Amino acid sequence: MSEVTTQPRVVATDAALALIREIQADHPEILFHQSGGCCDGSSPMCYPADDYIVGDRDVKLGEIGGVPVYISESQFDVWKHTQLIIDVVPGRGGMFSLDNGREKRFLTRSRLFSGGEACPLPGR
Repeated sequence: MSEVTTQPRVVATDAALALIREIQADHPEILFHQSGGCCDGSSPMCYPADDYIVGDRDVKLGEIGGVPVYISESQFDVWKHTQLIIDVVPGRGGMFSLDNGREKRFLTRSRLFSGGEACPLPGR
């Protein structure tokens, strides 16, 4: 019998956690929303928590560094079999994202959950 392991739906690299702390020095309360495409591709967007209204149909994937990460319900349906890995690469952040102007930006990588991994969703 194979053992089932529980994995978080979203994790962050050390570089992403460091950039989160850098941003929090200017904006203590932040959140992430995984973009669905268009202008900034599929970048995770970082916003001041009081400037972004989380929608009724947004899904909370979890937290990274104590910061909540949301995704739209339609995007979640596409990504529900993957673990999102928030990382950092050189470049300019999304136009409205708090990583903009820091010469590094957040980037989402992904990994498919395997058959032996459970992937619970907080609040769902």
